[in-house]
Amino acid sequence: MALTRGNVDDRNPVPGLVRDLFGKLVADRGHISNKRGKQLKALFDLQLITKLRANMKNQLLPMADKRLLLQRTRIETIIDQLKNIAQIEHTRHRSPIDFMVHLIGGLIAYCH
Repeated sequence: MALTRGNVDDRNPVPGLVRDLFGKLVADRGHISNKRGKQLKALFDLQLITKLRANMKNQLLPMADKRLLLQRTRIETIIDQLKNIAQIEHTRHRSPIDFMVHLIGGLIAYCH
């Protein structure tokens, strides 16, 4: 887990989060970048797998990678339901302590 300010690009903390991983990393369209994919491959031996954007050329994906992308969709649906049930997503906190209590409580509910 990584906490960043609202004006930080979501892709910036990725190298720190995946430093102990290997194999394939499945992400959404927002993480597509040739530079990022090459960086992950060179530093961590990770293959970045994403769906293509509408303006990108079609690429052949192995069937196993297509199945991983389908599993990602299912996992995202489950995580969204958990966020709604546990009320993890809340943006208007009145104090930093309230923010941390809400965050830790949501993470505990998510792990449970």
